[in-house]
Amino acid sequence: MNERYLSVVQVAEVLGTTVRFPRRLIEERRITYVKVGRHVRIPESAVHAFIGAHTVEPRSRVTARRGVAA
Repeated sequence: MNERYLSVVQVAEVLGTTVRFPRRLIEERRITYVKVGRHVRIPESAVHAFIGAHTVEPRSRVTARRGVAA
C-alpha cells in the first residue's frame, strides 16, 4: 500500500482547477475515491488515469483539405 492519497484541494492543484471540479468528479462518480471517515481521498493513480483517459492527441499534419484541387 505505497499509493499516495490526495485531498480534494491537492487534486485541484494537480489538475489546475478550482476545488469544485474534483468535487463534481466525485459526486458524478467519474473518478475513484476513498472515504476515510468523513474525509475523501483520491488515489494519485486515479488522477493520472483520469488525465490519461481525457488526453487528446494532436492530429497529424498530413490532412487533406476539402475543396482544394492539387
